[in-house]
Amino acid sequence: MKSKFLGLLITGLGLIQLSYSQTPTDGLMMPKGEICIAVIYEDANWDHYWEGTYLRTNGNIGTFNRKMLMPMIVGGITDKINLIVSLPYVKTAATGGQLTGVEGIQDFGLSLKAQLIDKSLGKGKLMAFSNLSFSTPASNYLSDYMPFSLGFGANELGIRAIGQYELNKGPYVRGSIAYLHRGTTEAERNFYYQDGSYYTSTMDVPDAIHGQLAIGSWFLQKKLRVEAVVTTFRCASGDDIRSYNTPQPTNKVDFDQVGGFAQYYFKKDGGLGVLAYYNHMFSGRNMGQFSGFGLGFTYQFKAF
Repeated sequence: MKSKFLGLLITGLGLIQLSYSQTPTDGLMMPKGEICIAVIYEDANWDHYWEGTYLRTNGNIGTFNRKMLMPMIVGGITDKINLIVSLPYVKTAATGGQLTGVEGIQDFGLSLKAQLIDKSLGKGKLMAFSNLSFSTPASNYLSDYMPFSLGFGANELGIRAIGQYELNKGPYVRGSIAYLHRGTTEAERNFYYQDGSYYTSTMDVPDAIHGQLAIGSWFLQKKLRVEAVVTTFRCASGDDIRSYNTPQPTNKVDFDQVGGFAQYYFKKDGGLGVLAYYNHMFSGRNMGQFSGFGLGFTYQFKAF
């Protein structure tokens, strides 16, 4: 009898949502010729998971842990167009059971972010952005090894719309919505079941919709930024984890998450910054109930 595991392990830029400067989801832009280097460490755990929509435990797993080290580079191509590059290193482990965790480079990510609107409106300004992103596996990791897999092992193309209204005194509200088109992944088996029998090693990874609502404010002459964030993620298709069976990349994965974030810049016009955040998933489907924190630093400088 097989152990019951976590559903599809959501990794990669924008899925288990990180919060730091100049991401595809925020309302910030780098000026032309400036570069920001960021390094983020994230540590997340779960001891309950959703099998379908049923929240349960599994003593054969115990507590599952996922650590990620994410280097990022953001560059201002123009004042209105930014390029974002990321390459996470992921390590997974569990306190129980006989299966061992894995570690390695996950997915290489590229993102182009454009500012479409920057207009004064009332006692503040209205901003709108668009983002086009692409990620692809950067190492030959096994995607069909849930929950320990580094990622879902498929190419992903995403398009996102972002709107933000910021008062002149600092408070702001931001919303974003994205559609993520994922491709296929290869399993190390030539048969699997997904509401029917499939005699192939190729698995379709479901497309998904990712949404976010943030309320925040600037303090200390725009040197400190604080946010409260709600994130939702919904797969457009997919199946549920079957009882006494392992999950697989075809699963329909949904989650809702709340989080808090703070970032401090030591100088208003660039240089070193530090950040911290905490996230908790309060509802989900076919995945673990993750809670986790992140710490990191950013360094911004004029390159050309």
